[in-house]
Amino acid sequence: MADATDSIGILQFALDAVVNQQQVIANNIANQDTPGFQASQVSFQSSLAQALSQGGNAVTTVTPENLASGANGNNVSMPTEMTLLQENNLENMTVANSLSAQFAIISAAITA
Repeated sequence: MADATDSIGILQFALDAVVNQQQVIANNIANQDTPGFQASQVSFQSSLAQALSQGGNAVTTVTPENLASGANGNNVSMPTEMTLLQENNLENMTVANSLSAQFAIISAAITA
């Protein structure tokens, strides 16, 4: 079982990964009309699993989305990006709430 320090380390990694994921999605959206641009994604779930097994020590990996390209060689799909953006927002809220809960537990332990 992870102690409070491990939990906070894992949640810090998760928060950093969610921010990285947000930046990649924003870059994809910003380049939706750039000829030849290939959309990327962050492997958040597999990176989080690695962080959980290694006490917060992991790295996020940015990989191609592997979607079909249009006539101009660009493969950004706005419906896909908007779905990923919503998922990312939910992940961000979940991680932030979990981190707040961990700090509340520590605060309660200190003041008890």
